[in-house]
Amino acid sequence: MKHNQDLDIELVRSQFPALHQRYKEKPVVFFDGPGGSQVPQSVLNAMSEYLGQFNSNLGGHFFSSEKTVAQVEQARECARALFNASSAESIVFGANMTSLTLSLSRSISRDWLPGDEVVVTGLDHYANVSSWVEAAKDREAKVYQARIDPVTGGLDVDHTIDLIGKKTKLVALTLASNTTGTLVDAKPIIEAAHKVGAKVYLDAVHLMPHQLIDVESLECDFAVCSAYKFFGPHLGIAYIAPQWLQTLEPYKVLPAANIGPGRFETGTLNFEALAGFCAAVDYLAGWGTGKGDLRDRLVSSYQQIGRYEESLSAYFLQQIASISGVTVYGHYQADTGLRTPTFAINIDNYLPQDVAKMLGEQNICVWSGYFYAPELIKQLGTKERGGVVRIGMMHYNTFEEIDKLKRAIEALQ
Repeated sequence: MKHNQDLDIELVRSQFPALHQRYKEKPVVFFDGPGGSQVPQSVLNAMSEYLGQFNSNLGGHFFSSEKTVAQVEQARECARALFNASSAESIVFGANMTSLTLSLSRSISRDWLPGDEVVVTGLDHYANVSSWVEAAKDREAKVYQARIDPVTGGLDVDHTIDLIGKKTKLVALTLASNTTGTLVDAKPIIEAAHKVGAKVYLDAVHLMPHQLIDVESLECDFAVCSAYKFFGPHLGIAYIAPQWLQTLEPYKVLPAANIGPGRFETGTLNFEALAGFCAAVDYLAGWGTGKGDLRDRLVSSYQQIGRYEESLSAYFLQQIASISGVTVYGHYQADTGLRTPTFAINIDNYLPQDVAKMLGEQNICVWSGYFYAPELIKQLGTKERGGVVRIGMMHYNTFEEIDKLKRAIEALQ
């Protein structure tokens, strides 16, 4: 099979110190990206530089505080470009996506009444389910869960739309499964929700390392992601549509601002993480041919990354198909319009945990389990065996690493 090598993979890999280490005198292969990616040296440098030279708080009349103010402004602008938001004021930072979602759910649900309805999905990581279930419980609202499509390993879009009615206050859904990698066609769901006056909360955590989100095109109300999934530090990022930024009433303490995104940010921000986040976005923008603004460069770079990852996906699916006793859940096509390069598999006569352990002994890092998407695992019929083995690729992975994985799996037969 001819490999798409437009992306300079050796140059890519040279940016990541972790890829060149040896553990117990053996090289390492990271197929664990969906649980958290490796980090380029530029991100490490940015965080170290901020902490080592400019560590301060906001509002001071001295250089390091002024640097910190500028760092926060730069981070909001980087996130604005990443989401394609109309304003950097729509960007809110927090400890992680889960904490941000829990906090925002308190504000979003303030006006819910008994009998109101919320729609969640069986595809989602429960970070985008549990908060809404708890909010509904507090407000005596009803929760409906959309089922998955077991053939594609994605969301049953028609069923999701059918659940949306006049009493629906919020629809929460993911843009891509963190388990099967299958993408979700969110646009018709968003349109159906807005027709009845419901808000839409999008989880872009799994999608963001592989594809850009465009909140202007989607016309969503909220979107969230986590920087540690796309080569940055542990940091949660939320987009709040302009019409809700000032009208939502957050649960806030006195240091929080009265206007703008600071209303939703409790306590001192993680400034060194913001520095690392900006470096991660700059890294992501560096692989294309775009010469325009940051968003243009991101679009061009992501296109380049997407082509390479699609080639990786096609090669993986080709290689895994030649091994007997392996089941792949989700789309069996490599098309980046259908999936990310994340694959859920099982191997006959082996529990997922045992497969992950045996691969881990060879320094091939994969995950096993249910990945906080219990309803998906249940509907796939893999709950009793302990879920699935998840193999997640990033643009720093190689065809040779896939060959190594194939040989390791074949050795189990």
